[in-house]
Amino acid sequence: MNMLLKSAKIIDSSSPFNQKVKDILIKDGQIVTIADKIKEEKDIAVFTRENLHVSIGWCDMHTNLRDPGFEHKENIESGILAAIAGGYTAIACSPNTLPVIHSKSEVEYVINKAKNRAVGIFPIGAITKNLEGKDLTEMHDMLQAGAIAFSDGKKTIKNTGMIKIAMQYAKGINTLLIIHPEDKDLAPSGMVHEGVHSTRSGLSGSPSLAEEIMVSKNIELAAHYGVKIHFLAVSTSKSVELIRAAKAKGIQITAGVNAYNLLLDDSNIETFDSNYKVNPPLRTKSDIEALINGLKDGTIDVINSDHSPEDEESKIVEFDQARFGMIGLETAFAVINTSLNSKLSTEQIIEKIAINPRKILGIPSPTIAEKSKANLTLFDPSFKWTFGLADIKSKSKNTPFIGTDFIGKALGVINS
Repeated sequence: MNMLLKSAKIIDSSSPFNQKVKDILIKDGQIVTIADKIKEEKDIAVFTRENLHVSIGWCDMHTNLRDPGFEHKENIESGILAAIAGGYTAIACSPNTLPVIHSKSEVEYVINKAKNRAVGIFPIGAITKNLEGKDLTEMHDMLQAGAIAFSDGKKTIKNTGMIKIAMQYAKGINTLLIIHPEDKDLAPSGMVHEGVHSTRSGLSGSPSLAEEIMVSKNIELAAHYGVKIHFLAVSTSKSVELIRAAKAKGIQITAGVNAYNLLLDDSNIETFDSNYKVNPPLRTKSDIEALINGLKDGTIDVINSDHSPEDEESKIVEFDQARFGMIGLETAFAVINTSLNSKLSTEQIIEKIAINPRKILGIPSPTIAEKSKANLTLFDPSFKWTFGLADIKSKSKNTPFIGTDFIGKALGVINS
């Protein structure tokens, strides 16, 4: 790819050009020159736009691609299109497919199908076979095949003995466990946050404690066994406090939050729109404030899209029958930037969606410098726009954000 980016503000803390407005010349997929003014050349496409920003390509730690097995909801090809529309050049895909990504063959399937694409796809292998929480998978084989971490997705391993074995094994092969903190025994039919709005709506609630007790338990286990763990997505103020205290003690934990948990609160469920049925559930305004403070001080490291495509038969039904989740790749940055506008700097946001995910997953991080490979996201953090159906590239349309006014938009990616 040959392109000249004009007057682009560079957002990359690892770059000597960080926070500077420069022209960037890209030839054959490599950044050739970065300077104040670069002369336009014949056969070099020019991209210019008011308030153009450029960062390293964004990386999502939690994408559900549904491939293999549920290709009517999403497949690798449509997931890549959704990622590009949202500004992502790398995504880590969850193992909750059919078959589950629980052996070397499924890891190789994803890697081979995603070869030579504009978006790098990194498979996360399952911790237990069929995500059942009973038998450990061959994590070493999957690691050798290209899995970058291990998780049972949004199925929590309840058996403490199994968690112990998984942690000991993960430490032995020096890999990361990604954990969804939820004790379903406390609310087996919980659909929304347990509180005023669940009572008012009559919808079965899931208490904050269901998350917090698993955060606490896994922190203690990780500390005891000396293993690296990452909490997939936390949503309550107490969870933030627990993680903050654990990090202060030097325990090897990191944590993410889903973009929608920063903008939407549990009052939205009273519309009975099943697109608001998500896991973790939408919490209170005070929880949102605590999550934002956790992002500010580094307690929370990553912001996820939690892209969860579902077909109409799974969402356009009664609330209690609907599946959890909303699509998120196309809207993640807009949701993040709108909710954190003036609360976090653009550089801090990029840290949470581009730099930290790669650090945690052990993926090499690009940089914006001369002679470096061009792996870039172009965006405008102040652009005001309205999200519509035409902006959806996913096969599925399950989102409550159609018609929503946002601040901040991904404009495109360069990743050759």
